[in-house]
This record gives sequence, structure tokens and C-alpha cells, in this order.
Amino acid sequence: MSDSFADRIPAYRERIAECLEDALPTAKIQPQRLHQAMRYAVLNGGKRIRPLLVYASGECLGVSPDKLDAAATAIELIHAFSLVHDDLPAMDDDDLRRGLPTVHKKFDEATAILAADALQPVAFEIIAQAQSISGDQRVLLVKRIAAACGSLGMTGGQSIDLAAEGGHLDKNELENMYRMKTGALIHASVMSACDLCDSLAPEQHDAMNSFGRAIGPAFQIRDDILDVEGETHIIGKTAGSDERLEKATWPALYGIEAARKRCDELLNEGQRCLGIFGQDADSLHWLADYIVKRNS
Repeated sequence: MSDSFADRIPAYRERIAECLEDALPTAKIQPQRLHQAMRYAVLNGGKRIRPLLVYASGECLGVSPDKLDAAATAIELIHAFSLVHDDLPAMDDDDLRRGLPTVHKKFDEATAILAADALQPVAFEIIAQAQSISGDQRVLLVKRIAAACGSLGMTGGQSIDLAAEGGHLDKNELENMYRMKTGALIHASVMSACDLCDSLAPEQHDAMNSFGRAIGPAFQIRDDILDVEGETHIIGKTAGSDERLEKATWPALYGIEAARKRCDELLNEGQRCLGIFGQDADSLHWLADYIVKRNS
């Protein structure tokens, strides 16, 4: 095994790409246009941050990649489903995602809605069929991922986000929205490895839980900063869209420097939580640092 998690990222990305390819229906099967749109939404690039968090968390806890594949695949499918919906005219009305036309622009709005709707059940089907994990572990994963994408997680956070456009949220309200909208699925990525670990002390579980809770909002704040400072051709989506939609974001409400400060605070908080694992957490340390300092 290579010394740096960065060296292993290409192999992990290739691994998740193969899992996603196997999970999705071929575009030759009816309804062809729907299947084309599903594959377009999932297979056209992406940083694969959430699957990487699953695998890095597994490295920390000693869980083998073959036990993590179903969780990593399901979470990325849920993420893709959410992006398709977020980009719709009724939501954020974006034309660009990962440097390519969004699904509703490439196909049409109705097909985009159906494609996103179809990705969600595929995610849970993957978990239900996973042979490398026990029945109890499948139940834990279904419960965790369902909660992360429901009204008390990702979907609820998006609802708060839409309602807050043009308005004001205090810092606690803003961070709560971030923990739901973005943080819930990132937290589930970390904790899925805990669900699949055969031996985990309570203090280790608590440390992973706290790490996941900290790194999710940090990811979203960094995203907000990139929307202000990034360039469209680098970040892969239209820069400045938050300002256009009058989104309630940390930079918009409290300034770019305050956003950077809070992002760093959350990163440091998350890194401290990993101290209990010693060098076993090196991969998570590296990935957390990347999440907060990325340029796209």
C-alpha cells in the first residue's frame, strides 16, 4: 500500500467508477432515453468525495474495500440524484455541472426529474443485494442513508436553502442548514464505515461521528467561497450563481474572511477528533485537508 492516500485516490476512483457502471442499467435497455440520462448524471466525472470518505474511513477502521463498495456506490448515486434535482429550473436553475450541460439541458426537464427519481431506488437496491456484508449491516446502511437524504437531512436542507433565498439566517441557522443539505450525506459517508466495522469502541464511534459532523459544513462553506472566488471553467459550474439567486451563504451574510475562518475552525475541530486513531487516521486527515483547501 502506498504511503499517501493521494497515491491511492486514482485506484479508488477507478474502483467506484466500475461499481457505478455495474449498478446502472445499460442505455441499450428500454426506456433508452431515461437510462442514457441516468448514466450521464452519474458517470460524467466528479471528484467522488463521498466514496473517497467511505474508503478513507474504512482504512482508519480496518474495514476492507470490498465491504465498503455497496455503501460508497449507494451514497454516490444519492448524491448524483440530488445534483440533478438541485440544477432544475424550479430549484437552482443551473446550466452547467462538472463542466458539462446539466441533465435537464442535455435532455429535457421531465427526463431529468425521472432520471433523478430512478437513481434513488438503485442506491438502495445495491445495498439490499450486497453479498459482502451481513443482513444486519445492510439494514444499518439503509437506515443511515435514508435518514441522510430525507426531510431531516439533505432534502430538508435544500428546502431551508430555497426558503432562505433573499433572506437572512443567523450563524446557527445557517450551519444547521449546511449540516442537513450537505453535511448529512458526508456524515453518512464517514459513519457507513462504522456500520461495517466488526469491532468499534464507543469512544471511536463518537470520534468518527464528531469528525463527520464537522467536515460536512466545512465542505459547504468551501463550496460557497469557490462560488465567489472560483472561475467557471475550473469549478465546473457557473460561478456567482449564489449571488444571482440571493442565496443565504456564509460569504454573503458574514463576509469572505469570516467564511474562511469558520471553515478552518471546522477543519481543525474535525482533525482533533481523529487524534484517538493515531496514524490509522492519516488518510482521513489528508482528505479533510483536501476538502477544505480544494480549488474546484
